Amino acid sequence: MFISEFHVAKINKCKHMKRHEAIAPLSRDHHSSLLLAQLLKKNAPVYRDMPVNAKDKVKYAQQQFEVHIKKHFVQEETLLEFAKDSHTEINTLAEEIKTDHRELTDLFQALETATDKESAMDTLGIALENHIRKEERILFPLLQQHCSEEMLQEIHNLLH
Repeated sequence: MFISEFHVAKINKCKHMKRHEAIAPLSRDHHSSLLLAQLLKKNAPVYRDMPVNAKDKVKYAQQQFEVHIKKHFVQEETLLEFAKDSHTEINTLAEEIKTDHRELTDLFQALETATDKESAMDTLGIALENHIRKEERILFPLLQQHCSEEMLQEIHNLLH
């Protein structure tokens, strides 16, 4: 998970950029996934109305993956396919995002059979958080910067 100097400059430039409505649904989805990431990490605090023990956390994580996150990955990959060639950095990042999705899918699937559930959950929590931060801080600002208003409208139509 390499972040180039270019990415750091983009992060600093785009920190306070308002999310375009076309990609806002994906951004809103990230809120619950970030909460899940925190829940899975070692030494996670107890969250109200959330699972507490490892067995229940694994069950909850797998349910979130099956019901919400899988669909979210498909939507993002559809968006990335649509936005390809709008900027070289988006193309490069798109490959990273797709790789992240495959790795995260494997981590979610490995939870059930992991012998050390705490470590498996921690690894997944950290990876999920890093992935979401990459999209929020790098990918989404790049899309907003380099996609035309017409393209953003088409993305809106794809996601709504």
